[in-house]
Amino acid sequence: MRVVVALGGNALLQRGQILSAENQRENIRVAAQQLAEIHEHHELVIAHGNGPQVGLAALMDAAYTEVEPYPLDVLGAKTIGMIGYIIEQELGNIIPFEDHIVTVLTQIVVDPADPAFSNPTKPVGPVYSKAEAERLQTEKGWSMAADGEYFRKVVPSPLPQRIIEIDTIKMLVDNGVVVICAGGGGIPVAYDKDRKLFGVEAVIDKDLASGLLARDLDADMFVMLTDVAGVFVNFGTPDQRVIRAAHPDAIEALGFAAGSMGPKVLGACRFVRETGNTSAIGQLSDLKNIMAGQAGTLISRYIDGIVFGE
Repeated sequence: MRVVVALGGNALLQRGQILSAENQRENIRVAAQQLAEIHEHHELVIAHGNGPQVGLAALMDAAYTEVEPYPLDVLGAKTIGMIGYIIEQELGNIIPFEDHIVTVLTQIVVDPADPAFSNPTKPVGPVYSKAEAERLQTEKGWSMAADGEYFRKVVPSPLPQRIIEIDTIKMLVDNGVVVICAGGGGIPVAYDKDRKLFGVEAVIDKDLASGLLARDLDADMFVMLTDVAGVFVNFGTPDQRVIRAAHPDAIEALGFAAGSMGPKVLGACRFVRETGNTSAIGQLSDLKNIMAGQAGTLISRYIDGIVFGE
């Protein structure tokens, strides 16, 4: 069975932890134990987030004022390589020595006419005072948005259209290689009038990008891992209930927020509809049980409506 596993931020950094190299390595070491069990029985493709890492890179970049800040696509590529290296090493220390793992820096095409470019919403980089934000908006043309009492740069989050390296990724997976790709939602790129690629100052949602990857690879299962046990209704209230299984139409109709479960549910439902296969959302420590249908939230066209857990 071909399985695409999308690691959420908690696989790299637990809530409240500082963004040190050792913390990230320790968390990835724990994730690698789970991934190794899946690799033992299935073809494994790994996607992951990179939000905190890009934020740290932007902060470091802002501290060096001799040059203009590096473009967001370049910072994304930098962090994707860093995270891929650690996953390769920690997973490689567990699985058989002769098995192969590789990280593919993945460019994903977006449409410059996407409405997201008229409405930047994704915060990146450091926080600024109101005066600094107004200056940067005037000098650099940045879009700025309030973040509590401070302000941050916001960039567009366009929909992923096409994965440039998909044929290479398919070739590697077909030959038994564990592939780490589409990290951080992929590196956003677009074509100019001469059909030449260029980097785009944007952030692609990692769940939508990994969903596209799973569809293009015709994966048998698409699993998104986060830091909660599944998809909940009334989350954070005394009335919260976990959804154990659902038809894509039924769970999508519940209308989850864009800033929380919305992209995961959307990515899962689109995968199920376009492939007829199964998707699931749950927490990292439950990965083996999620694969067995014993944990997390299962989304399948063979489920009638919504099944709630105890």
